[in-house]
Amino acid sequence: MSRKKISLIGAGNIGGELAALIARKELGDVVLFDIPEKEGVAKGKALDLSQNGAVLGYDAKITGTSSWAEVAGSDVVIITAGVPRKAGMSRDDLLGINLKIIRSVGENLKKAAPDAFVIVVSNPLDAMVYELKRVTGFSGKKVVGMAGVLDSARFQLFLAEEMGVSVKDVRPMVLGGHGDTMVPVTSNCTVNGIPVTQLVAADKLAAIVDRTRNGGGEIVKLMGTSAFYAPASAAVLMAEAYLKDLKRLVACAAYLDGEYGYKDLYMGVPVVIGAGGVEKVVTIALTGDEKAMLEKSAAAVKELIEASKKL
Repeated sequence: MSRKKISLIGAGNIGGELAALIARKELGDVVLFDIPEKEGVAKGKALDLSQNGAVLGYDAKITGTSSWAEVAGSDVVIITAGVPRKAGMSRDDLLGINLKIIRSVGENLKKAAPDAFVIVVSNPLDAMVYELKRVTGFSGKKVVGMAGVLDSARFQLFLAEEMGVSVKDVRPMVLGGHGDTMVPVTSNCTVNGIPVTQLVAADKLAAIVDRTRNGGGEIVKLMGTSAFYAPASAAVLMAEAYLKDLKRLVACAAYLDGEYGYKDLYMGVPVVIGAGGVEKVVTIALTGDEKAMLEKSAAAVKELIEASKKL
């Protein structure tokens, strides 16, 4: 059996970390792709990581390129291409710039890797993944956005720190758009089976929810660019679930066709990822307040998508 091929579109901070994680896990061979002007960066990172493999002892062929021919036949494609967020920028500010990039990627992808499972990381996430599906015509089961895994991880960490417990015992869930309208679902969050609402005071829980919603912006303010370690790990978790048919239940930006009352929309919801891609959208019970917040988040996503159609 031949090795799987995983192509990473964008060789920046997230792309490099993705390649490192995938190689260490030996999930398959890696293609690190970027535009011709940045081909040297892609090739340099690929060579560095290949040499790292000799030190750490992993077997993975890592190729740096600006040729779509190298992407051909990929089993998984992870898209990070686009301008990263800078201090003072919202994810929405990136829309006009990154739409052009995602459209170009989509046109090339449908020729090079029509059977791939595609994970979009580029921001503004919900609009980018919607546009990629529209341009490629791929099934919604095979095109997803990485957001919920990352947002849930941030929520998980902040809760664990507040309670002084292991992060391993916190079971979080964050739904909605990947932005400041996201919905950390406190009614469905537990710590080893105990509802978090029994363990954290309401005011502190509200502060943690707020910090989660602004988790990406907090990092941008600190280092002047977007996060890359946790986003890369989150995307690899999704890729591994697909490649190994793990049936992981995680939150991600999935194509909705009536679920939660929304149609023709990408938004963060719980899904099962296995060999069929998004094998199931899981519907969970929400409180009245959470439903209202999800409606607000959906409205923000719809607004972005409508703005995309005009650009």
